[in-house]
Formats: sequence, structure tokens, C-alpha cells
Amino acid sequence: MPADLTTDPTTELPTVPTPQPPTAPTTARAAAPRDGSDLRPAAVLWDMDGTLVDTEPYWIAAEQELVAEHGGTWTHEQALQLVGNALTVSAGILRDQAGVDMEPDAIVERLLGRVVEQVRVRVPWRPGAVELLSELVAKGVPCALVTMSYASLAREVVDRAPADAFRTVVTGDEVTRGKPDPEPYLTAAARLGVEPSACVAIEDSPTGIASARAAGVPTLGVEAVVPVPRQAGLSRATSLADVDPATLGRIATGEVLDL
Repeated sequence: MPADLTTDPTTELPTVPTPQPPTAPTTARAAAPRDGSDLRPAAVLWDMDGTLVDTEPYWIAAEQELVAEHGGTWTHEQALQLVGNALTVSAGILRDQAGVDMEPDAIVERLLGRVVEQVRVRVPWRPGAVELLSELVAKGVPCALVTMSYASLAREVVDRAPADAFRTVVTGDEVTRGKPDPEPYLTAAARLGVEPSACVAIEDSPTGIASARAAGVPTLGVEAVVPVPRQAGLSRATSLADVDPATLGRIATGEVLDL
């Protein structure tokens, strides 16, 4: 029989703990130390052509070579309209507008083959790209490569990047809808187990920027061969040499920077 606590006024009543709400499961979010230092995004999602590596000249040369073989001409200005597109979209334009009498898949295979050949000779890293990748690896920030190039080319670049730089690679031949659809960036974030809004995407083309932002990823635009116009909510930098992990952390937590 329990003790009658009312019989002795000096008896202390037991302390009942205040109920705490259950802890909800979480996914990774951008780290923000209390002192504001060493901010880090939950992940960094990299575009490849024009952002990580300066391969756009390789693509343009391959396009001009192919069009010339079919009796046409392909100017630099015409080539710029293909930057950032899904490869099958670009192939369709070369067939319909430049007179390349081949099926789109065959055009893609031909262009990819030429660019892979050149990357094997020399990887044209963008200024500051390797250094930033290395810093992110050192700080344990996961990175994904999100490219509309196919796996055959992405593999050549990843194999020559700093060791263990990329936790996952999303390529144009494994998504249903390419950029500017958000699918590629949503796929990368899901594979890494992070919230898109806690990541940062690095892009160089309007098509890629549209894809990342449609996925809800804070985005840094770094101009390469096409302009990156000012947009509300879009961070910009003239070079990756001006960017470090803390800069990306600030963007992940909502700051909009123009560097």
C-alpha cells in the first residue's frame, strides 16, 4: 500500500519531469556555428561543363567539326545556345538547324567521343575549382557532380579530380528530365540525404541555374562563356578563386552575395 503523503506536512512530494516533445527525424542542414565562423553547407552540388572544367570550347570545336563534315557552318554565337542543354536537345538543334544528317543519339555519341579524347589529354580546370574542391573535402562537406554530360565524360573528370571529392554523380543519361527541370538537383540531394535548401549549387549557365533554383537549392552563378544576369535571390561570383567553404555556408543560410 502506498504511503499517505498527507499525514506528514514535511514530506517532500516527488518531482515529476516536464514532458518533452518527441524529437523529429532530421536530414542534414547547413551548419552554422554560434560564433558565425566556419559556416558550411550541408552539401555542394557542382555543375561540370563550364563550372568545374572549361570544356565548353571542346564542345564547340566538336560541334563545328561535325557540322562542317555535313557541309554546313556553325558559329560561336550559334554554339552558345546549346550551353547547359540536355545533350539530346542540343543534338536535335544540330540536326534541325545545322543540317547534321544523323540521329540525335548518334550525334551525342560523336560529340561525347571527341570531348572525352580532349579531356584525356588535358583537363581544363576552371580557376579555383580544384582548390575549392580540396577545401570542401578537408572539411568533410559532401559534394555531388550534377551534369548533363553523360557518364563516359563525367567519369574522366571525376577520376582526375581530388581523391574522394564526389560522393555521387548525376549525369544526363540517367535522368528522365534534364536541366532546366529540377530533377537532376533533386536526385543529387536525395542521394546525399540532405535537404535541397541546405545545399549550394554552383552553375555557369542560365539553364543550369534555372534547374538548381527550381529544385529549391541556393545557387551561386559563376560566369564562363555565357553571361550570368543578376536575379533576385541568386548569388554570383566572377571566379571560384574568390569562393571558399565559408562563402558557400553563408549562401546556404540565406545570404545573397555578389562577389
